[in-house]
Amino acid sequence: MLSDGELEALLADIEADGAERKESIADRGKIRQAICAFANDLPDHRRPGVLFIGARDDGSFAGLPIDDQLLRTLADMRSDGNILPFPAMTVQKRVFHGGELAVIEVEPSDAPPVRFNGRSWIRVGPRRATATAEEERRLSEKRRVRDIPFDLSPLTTVGIEALDMDLFSRGYLPAAIDPEVLAANQRAVEQQLAAVRFTTPVSPFHPTVTGVLVVGVAPTDYVPGAYVQFLRIAGRELTDQIVDQKEVHGPLVELPRRIDDLLTMNITTRTEIAATGPEGRWPDYPQLALQQLVRNAIIHRDYETTHAPVRITWFEDRVEIQNPGGPFGQVTIANFGTPGITDYRNPHIAEALKALGYVQRFGVGIALSRKALLDNGNPPPEFQLQPNHVLVIVRRRS
Repeated sequence: MLSDGELEALLADIEADGAERKESIADRGKIRQAICAFANDLPDHRRPGVLFIGARDDGSFAGLPIDDQLLRTLADMRSDGNILPFPAMTVQKRVFHGGELAVIEVEPSDAPPVRFNGRSWIRVGPRRATATAEEERRLSEKRRVRDIPFDLSPLTTVGIEALDMDLFSRGYLPAAIDPEVLAANQRAVEQQLAAVRFTTPVSPFHPTVTGVLVVGVAPTDYVPGAYVQFLRIAGRELTDQIVDQKEVHGPLVELPRRIDDLLTMNITTRTEIAATGPEGRWPDYPQLALQQLVRNAIIHRDYETTHAPVRITWFEDRVEIQNPGGPFGQVTIANFGTPGITDYRNPHIAEALKALGYVQRFGVGIALSRKALLDNGNPPPEFQLQPNHVLVIVRRRS
């Protein structure tokens, strides 16, 4: 973190390209653009960029009240899914010469380009702008290989032939990149793959783990546990008769949709005739709840140290979803499921599923599943947590 003296110097220097000032948070889009630009660090300062909230362009105080709600609103911009991959940033209230400001310090990203709603933003002197194709290429080449999460690790024994180019061009790019940017940037496919972190940034290009999982020709050839195992049991015990079993394979562009079809086929809807009023139709499980819990498992599972798949076991009285990956980062066994507490073992897989529309907003999957179960008359989900796996039990509607 920058010292008070360094922050005061940046606040006073209205031409500095490492700082930006906002009188309020009325235009949150521009604040997100600035966060994105500082995270990309195109000038390669390798120092935090700073946003002063509550300061005018000339560095004077705007008199904005800096309360807890404002600080929470700014902090939520890190992980609300609009800026991807997640920026590393801190938000705090600071006092300078008797005036209060909210100060956002944004660290340079290890995995640029960082995008806000599909556009890469950069600093050009004291202003911000969208990155050109050449600037995006430079951002990709700045990517650091060390200390990256496993989902960004390169698979150095294979080339980009491991990726399905048609699926990438038709199924992923239009969803992930702003249409105007996509139309304007006539880049080679190798550069496009590198820009979304599906390959290493420079030649010779090798696919990353995220690349083969999202648009790979055969993802399990390289990540053996990257599938979902489904088991339907005619009873309440694992030793009872198996009536159906499937292994659902495929790239993440298509896998969640295949899982949704499987859930639809197994959910039973009951019609209840009321003495007065219209009849009611109630599924034994709300599809939204199961959908959210399975997608959470796909995002948060451990792809690195285990070859176990995500497992869905459908009993007579319950559905169990097992994720081979325990709590990660700031999420612990003690605070698991607490609103606002979220972290990502696989941030770039999460980014891809968000871009594809399978995840609407980060950090709300468990809350959505709980509400769907409550509205449908099911008991709340039960979580059994271990350091290396998470089991969620969803009870049938009685």
